[in-house]
Amino acid sequence: MADIRVLVVDDSALVREILTQGLNAAPGIQVVGSATDPYDARNLIIKLRPDVLTLDVEMPRMNGVEFLRQLMPQMPVPTIMVSALTERGQKVTLEALEAGAVDFVAKPQSRNPQGLQLMIRELQAKVRIANQATVRRQKQAGPDGPNTPATGTKTTPKPLRAGGTLASNARQALVIGASTGGTEALRDVVTLLPAGGPPVLIVQHMPAGFTKIFSERLNEQSAMTVREAVDGDMVTPGLVLIAPGEFHMRVMRTPRGFQVRVQPGDKMNGHCPSVEPLMVSAAKAYGADAVGVILTGMGGDGAKGLLAMRQAGAATMAQDEESSVVFGMPRVAWELGAAQKLVPLNQIAGKALGLLNRKEAKV
Repeated sequence: MADIRVLVVDDSALVREILTQGLNAAPGIQVVGSATDPYDARNLIIKLRPDVLTLDVEMPRMNGVEFLRQLMPQMPVPTIMVSALTERGQKVTLEALEAGAVDFVAKPQSRNPQGLQLMIRELQAKVRIANQATVRRQKQAGPDGPNTPATGTKTTPKPLRAGGTLASNARQALVIGASTGGTEALRDVVTLLPAGGPPVLIVQHMPAGFTKIFSERLNEQSAMTVREAVDGDMVTPGLVLIAPGEFHMRVMRTPRGFQVRVQPGDKMNGHCPSVEPLMVSAAKAYGADAVGVILTGMGGDGAKGLLAMRQAGAATMAQDEESSVVFGMPRVAWELGAAQKLVPLNQIAGKALGLLNRKEAKV
């Protein structure tokens, strides 16, 4: 197989050299060029036709987000953002994911050689994933971002209703796992859920710090209340809880109702948080009174947990290949028999609400 051709875009000569050496050291990856800014990058993309782009978030003349908003509607290229671990860096990185980036890596906070090596290994892995990703042309962005029309008027998706009623039974839950491409897939699902809708528990593979910013951003866009989970949180209708980075989240039934446990632990299936412990615990806590969903992502995290939910009587589904950025986790869940159906992303919220409403009618 041909090498994955990478273009490195960063205004720092030192960073360009580090990324170039690190990527070239990986078998099957070749850096074919480097650019100092988006203007230089645009010309090199046309000339070199790279398979994957690594893109700095903060650059002079035009930042990475603005560049993506112009690039993706015209020449979509799978892109990995290289982000600083500052609060602004986290916010801008999430904007880049909204603008079409596949994933991101965080720059080490110091020049510790071990931290740098870990970042390079992560970047190598994510470049391979990005090369398999399905990147679609984005709609032309307006001044407020990729999800607004050219006039700059913000658009908010209209929340769904299932059968004209709200599925708001506190004894039910929607449980979702996602990875690469998941931040945007989750937004497409959660923003369609109505205020007061069923409790939602989410694991999105994401580092510490980013999950908090992601939760806050999603909360601004949704009718539901969305926040990063805290150990001991009660699971209630109208609330979406997202597992924090570097902590596993589980749900349990208590005399007071359903409650989440958020605890540090070893990586499972290469991740912390992992989808697996959440879905296994949901199978025990909710039995048939839940819906489990696996969204886009690489690998197989969550497949066995989703199977446990199905075996406990829960309805289960996975995102279909056509709408997935990476059809890895959904494929494994489907082939294992954990997912009862493969569903297009734009239908998942409606189908989940419908299933929970039917279950509520039987309670």
